[in-house]
Amino acid sequence: MSVTLYVGNISYSMKEDELKQAFSKFGQVISVKIITDKRTGRSKGYGFVEMDNEADASEAMSSLNGKELAGRNVKVNKANTQTD
Repeated sequence: MSVTLYVGNISYSMKEDELKQAFSKFGQVISVKIITDKRTGRSKGYGFVEMDNEADASEAMSSLNGKELAGRNVKVNKANTQTD
């Protein structure tokens, strides 16, 4: 079952293929989406990475959370998880 990760504090100049490359080191990346402003087309500084399985996603999350990518320390969490 695939797992979607939220990636925050992405450099505004980072492209989706660069983000995919960073996560591909940990396993198969199914999709990458950097969220952009509909009006200006500029990156909003966050996105989502869908990975093939839980183990790869967990490794990517623990390895990349707080690490520098393209000059910014990114935040990596599981997407769409609500805590009480």
